[in-house]
Amino acid sequence: MASIMMSVPTVGVKGSKVAGASKRSAMLGAPMRAKAAVRSVARKSVAVTAKNVDPFADNPPKKVVLAYSGGLDTSVILAWLKDTYGCEVVTFTADLGQGEELEPARLKAEKFGIKEIYIDDLREEFVRDYVFPMFRMNALYEGTYLLGTSIARPLIAKRQIEIAQEVGADAVCHGATGKGNDQVRFELGYYALKPDVKCIAPWRIWDLNSRTSLIEYAEAQGIEVPASKRNEAPYSMDANLLHISYEGNIMEDPWTEPADDMFTRSVSPEQAPDKPTYIEIEFEKGDPVAIDGEKLSPAMLLTKLNELGGANGIGRLDLVENRFVGMKSRGVYETPGGSVLYVAHRAIESICLDRGSAHLKDELMPKYAELIYNGLWFSPERLMIQAMADKSQEYVAGTVRMKLYKGNATVVGRKSPFSQYDPNICTFEDDKGAYDQQDAAGFIKLNALRLRTNATVVPGIFMPKK
Repeated sequence: MASIMMSVPTVGVKGSKVAGASKRSAMLGAPMRAKAAVRSVARKSVAVTAKNVDPFADNPPKKVVLAYSGGLDTSVILAWLKDTYGCEVVTFTADLGQGEELEPARLKAEKFGIKEIYIDDLREEFVRDYVFPMFRMNALYEGTYLLGTSIARPLIAKRQIEIAQEVGADAVCHGATGKGNDQVRFELGYYALKPDVKCIAPWRIWDLNSRTSLIEYAEAQGIEVPASKRNEAPYSMDANLLHISYEGNIMEDPWTEPADDMFTRSVSPEQAPDKPTYIEIEFEKGDPVAIDGEKLSPAMLLTKLNELGGANGIGRLDLVENRFVGMKSRGVYETPGGSVLYVAHRAIESICLDRGSAHLKDELMPKYAELIYNGLWFSPERLMIQAMADKSQEYVAGTVRMKLYKGNATVVGRKSPFSQYDPNICTFEDDKGAYDQQDAAGFIKLNALRLRTNATVVPGIFMPKK
């Protein structure tokens, strides 16, 4: 798919809320070499401290691909990159289905005099090549989190590196903070795809550590500061087609219940319709391909599931998770379509996979989920597990009927041309010899052999003598 580039032609691919607009991308800071007197106010507030050493001071980048949202934070980064290093900046704004208009980002980049501006629609690639493969493995981090933020970062990193190679850039830049997981995810992706690239993380370099200092610097640089940005937001958000997250500020108290008006993708279960919604999801090779008989592209299918799930109050999650960097973090997530898809996929697997295959997948799933959460999508071990998961899905096909009702996604039917469910064997009625119940006696005795032996050698271990 073509990438849109303003001012000069480009060769492109297809995006997400970029790093600077992510939930980890709060205020940024760094040393600067101010050239104009008007910047004297900002010069003091961004001085490098002994703690924040600029690793590129002696070897500054010449050309940087910046993950750019067009918001205040990444606009400050853009100005700071040019002012600090005197380098050329290429902006990359990605659409992963976050639901925001991206044209303003192009206009802001043009005001900065940026000549190479990439605006990429990555929605189909995101769902097809990242979300669906992850769902084939039924990935849940710490048993509950559907990895909506984590799975977006590899694609953003990949596209940044592709652009860097296209334009001859020697560096890439993200706006993730020094406390979160996203800095790890972006940079592991960068290094896996281009080992010699320079990774610039302004949050770890400069000392802009307050909203006031950020605004002062922005004003000194002539960056427009919206009135809504002059005060701390009650929480930060990160969105893509799979989910939206809320964290920080008032959400940092794990005892505080989020207000219902915070949620943007779902009604509350209490306000959901009193009548259930029934849908049928069709699968081929483990991936959903149709809803109620209508074939849809990956991105359109997930969009439809988001609408259906959200309208029925499905997909809200309040979680305290263990970050890769060592701390615990509280986040609230909305994943309406993904929550429906997760339940449906496990349902179709339940009749298409044999016990050994299903259980092996479940054993490996926590490791796979952790790899994605920790930013190791481009690792050999993730590819190994993915190959196993993909192989397991060859005959995972059929239809699942779901009941969506007041926050619940319930399976009420499943069928498949490859179903291993045989009612002639499992029936409580006369099976006409399909299953010989006398076979169970020997099966039980063999499985009991070690238990009986153990009870003989270590008597009373489970039944202590009184």
